[in-house]
Amino acid sequence: MEKSSGNLIIVSGMSGAGRSAVADVLEDLGWFVVDNLPPMFLTTIVDQVIGTGATPRMAIVVDVRTGSFFDTLPKALEDLREKGYRPLTLFLEAADDIIVRRQESVRRPHPLQGDGRLLDGIQRERELLAEIRGTADLVIDTSNLNIHQLGAKVRNAFGDEENAELRATVVSFGFKYGIPVDADVVADMRFIPNPYWQPDLRPMTGQDRLVSDFVLGHPLAQQFLQDYEGVLNTLRTGYLNEGKRFVTVAVGCTGGKHRSVAMAEELARRLREKGSPTLVVHRDLGRE
Repeated sequence: MEKSSGNLIIVSGMSGAGRSAVADVLEDLGWFVVDNLPPMFLTTIVDQVIGTGATPRMAIVVDVRTGSFFDTLPKALEDLREKGYRPLTLFLEAADDIIVRRQESVRRPHPLQGDGRLLDGIQRERELLAEIRGTADLVIDTSNLNIHQLGAKVRNAFGDEENAELRATVVSFGFKYGIPVDADVVADMRFIPNPYWQPDLRPMTGQDRLVSDFVLGHPLAQQFLQDYEGVLNTLRTGYLNEGKRFVTVAVGCTGGKHRSVAMAEELARRLREKGSPTLVVHRDLGRE
């Protein structure tokens, strides 16, 4: 019998990717947060805090700042599961250039930099974190998020512990700017006629009714929505059966301004109708 499912979070990720900001948001939401805990103490502290009923929700930040102790994390997570706990793992990611800029802005060395370059430390950290990133329940790429957008994502994922539904983030993006690295599934809207080539629609975005009607009114768009809604329902059932409570759906078009935005809004509306708390992020809107 699981003692914890959804009320215990392990927060990890790259230095400079927003771990401290996430810890602050979780604390504001009423989670009991422990930062920079050596992994070998995970089971002990969880038993003493959650196991005794001292608090219903707990988040533990574990990362490479613990030095050589970080190597004990896989064993510590295994021990937690053997005792019946089911921790959810949140991993925070960011691009190298973003991490460099953030690290330099706070004028702090990277914990794994040593006598080398900052980029050497970042590469070493990526290698050490590869396993936990690969098994994480939720990956958030903070490269293009400000602190308020990151907070919104965290609140959408963890703000209501009583809701066992699948929580979704639908991200619109432009392929010319790259696919979101935290996407679980990717949908390509470039098969729909582009409003960009309509002079009256070009200055607008997919959030405008005229553009939305143009995109969603196309027969191919209607067929896609019908088929893809079935795909998402299948994913929802499978993810929840496997204990995965989060999905990031990336919807792309050429520039991330018209087709992907309109479709992302419509998919989010349909997900909400099915009972899934859903956040919409228009990653590339305004870049053109």
